[in-house]
Amino acid sequence: MLYKVRLVKGLQRLVRQHLARAKTTESAMSKEQRVLRYVQQNASRGDPDSVLAAVDKFGWETEWAMNVGDVKGLILDRFVKETAPQTMLELGTYMGYSAIRVVRLLPETAKFLTVEFNPENAAIANEMIAFAGLQNRIIQITSDSADVIPQLKKKYDVDTFDMVFIDHWKDVYVRDIKLLETNNLLRKGTVVVADNIINPGAPEYADYVRTCGKYDSTFHESNFEYSDDIDGLEKSVYRG
Repeated sequence: MLYKVRLVKGLQRLVRQHLARAKTTESAMSKEQRVLRYVQQNASRGDPDSVLAAVDKFGWETEWAMNVGDVKGLILDRFVKETAPQTMLELGTYMGYSAIRVVRLLPETAKFLTVEFNPENAAIANEMIAFAGLQNRIIQITSDSADVIPQLKKKYDVDTFDMVFIDHWKDVYVRDIKLLETNNLLRKGTVVVADNIINPGAPEYADYVRTCGKYDSTFHESNFEYSDDIDGLEKSVYRG
């Protein structure tokens, strides 16, 4: 009887130690690592929709994350379906959520490039994209967008883009859309979509695309990712 009591207490101690180590390990992980682990544990490998659903569930129920999210994501989906781009650029890969969201809607012949400045985020995105089974359909570039944009034609064999999604640092939105213009990467009819126009806000960008005379630009109100706060996407069609 004494042996059984000691055995039970020993097992309970081992369980407590395991839980304590797991908690310590989790607290040492970055948010992005925690999201990736949650996806790997709860989504189906090779299923992009399953991956998106897991990220969204984590964002709503566990910890906020700065993806375009499932609410604004439906608007982005609609723009992608309407435009049906054969060439598309994303500025701001972050964890790969929006790249997965977009590419799952594109034909296999489409060329999709995504740029991320932060190498840690890019590494998470690489694993997330591979888990979704889209690693052969997404070209990941880890660099400052200001350095990448002038090289896109020569280094990545791009003529012009049919669609661009801007979702990186808000204070460089204007810089980068001007770089796209001056490097002749936009054509008449190119659709440029920018996230977080209201929250946290990109007022200089909104003013530029609405008043410079180069775009037909409209604001599409929605919710800030994983919250009830107001935000929205700006859709700007280049006049050429």
